[in-house]
Amino acid sequence: MAAEPNPKNFPVLSYVLARLPSFTAKSPSSSSSSVPPFDIEQPPSSSSSQSIEIVTQMPHLTQPDVLASMTSAISDVAETRSILRTLGPRPDHESVDKARAKLSEIESFLSESFEDIALTDAAAKDEKRRQEMDQEKTWCESVLKLDEVHASYEKLLKEAEERLVRIYESAEKNAAEDEENVAAVEVNEEVVGILQHASANPVDRVDLSGRKLRLLPEAFGRIQGLLVLNLSNNKLEAIPDSIAGLHSLIELDVSTNSLETLPDSIGLLSKLKILNVSTNKLTSLPDSICRCGSLVILDVSFNRLTYLPTNIGLELVNLEKLLVQYNKIRSFPTSIGEMRSLKHLDAHFNELHGLPDSFVLLTNLEYLNLSSNFSDLKDLPSSFGDLISLQELDLSNNQIHALPDTFGTLDSLTKLNVDQNPLVVPPEEVVKEGVEAVKMYMGQRRIRMLEEEEKKKMEEEMEQANAGWLTRTTSKLKTYVADVTEYLGSNSPRDPYLERQL
Repeated sequence: MAAEPNPKNFPVLSYVLARLPSFTAKSPSSSSSSVPPFDIEQPPSSSSSQSIEIVTQMPHLTQPDVLASMTSAISDVAETRSILRTLGPRPDHESVDKARAKLSEIESFLSESFEDIALTDAAAKDEKRRQEMDQEKTWCESVLKLDEVHASYEKLLKEAEERLVRIYESAEKNAAEDEENVAAVEVNEEVVGILQHASANPVDRVDLSGRKLRLLPEAFGRIQGLLVLNLSNNKLEAIPDSIAGLHSLIELDVSTNSLETLPDSIGLLSKLKILNVSTNKLTSLPDSICRCGSLVILDVSFNRLTYLPTNIGLELVNLEKLLVQYNKIRSFPTSIGEMRSLKHLDAHFNELHGLPDSFVLLTNLEYLNLSSNFSDLKDLPSSFGDLISLQELDLSNNQIHALPDTFGTLDSLTKLNVDQNPLVVPPEEVVKEGVEAVKMYMGQRRIRMLEEEEKKKMEEEMEQANAGWLTRTTSKLKTYVADVTEYLGSNSPRDPYLERQL
């Protein structure tokens, strides 16, 4: 329905509007109605995925007081929506242009007709025509007015979405301040206690997750022997450079914080095997992260990364699992092909325009998710079939028209998802039969192509051989003519035929 805001453009507004019935008074007859009651915890199935996604990103939306404030703030939208539901959808651009042109024509006709009637006695004859034109004029004006109302409604939706976002941000800020005020004293005492204990006793594991920490004391870098440090789900905006002092650290989790950068000193954690910096605000990774040569698992998902360090593949040769989903990465560095130990790569929901040719060198790769790069990802490397260990592949929600010709050589592949692609090769009926049918189709297609290439090559070689024979024959004839000319001598009469250049 045209009156309903698009959830992609107005996510918060759509969420709140979908829940308006839960805030209206129930009529006495509603209990006898066959229509089931509206349940705020169970939104309509058509919008359930959007609801889950928006609530995941903005959890305070489920709070009744926040929803009540938002509902009051969009009363004008709700009223206008009700009106537009009655008036109907917005007329298309062509209908509006036709109505505007017709209205101009009608007004011109009525003006001329009025002058003619004033000078003649034909008023009665033209009255019926004038009434018809008036009806057409009313229709044209209604089309133009409906278009104007819809245009104003779109502007109203944008303003309402902005209002709701401001309300949510205010509620989020207030909630955070309340929580911090309650927990600040307890957290500070806990941190001091850990540092005091570590100064006199060996500590190999520290878990400060979910403590609403905003600052990590420099003294943490002096905890000798620390193997695991969990700082996830806090409010940290920075990691101190002193973290480089944790020479024995094997696992570091700083996920779900507010980090915008990582310290360059992180590259000194030479024994680090697991690094989780997901769900932060990182726009780039320091080049020094490449020096963490012991890394086996690197999770940088749910950030704002647009690229990976150029040499990341040259130095992270032990990396087995790389998670970069939900970023804005447009391309992988060429060096990624050097990650010969890589087995698991998740890069869905990015802006990948393709893969470097070196990508096919990842011969140990078993799992690859490139889904939901949408209009950006259109093809794969021609040698994609060299990924001989690949078992699971997700290419859904892209713009891939054809799988690589070498796809049939992926013998280990058992799971394949190519939904929501404009695939032509292989055809849809083959895809529906499953991954084995796809591999067989692509393999047979590859064999036919190779046979055609071989046939074409043989024909070209034959043509070249024939051309070579003709060149050699011509050369011999030229030599013969030259010899004869020389034998006859300069004083001998010249034969025009022998002088002719072949």
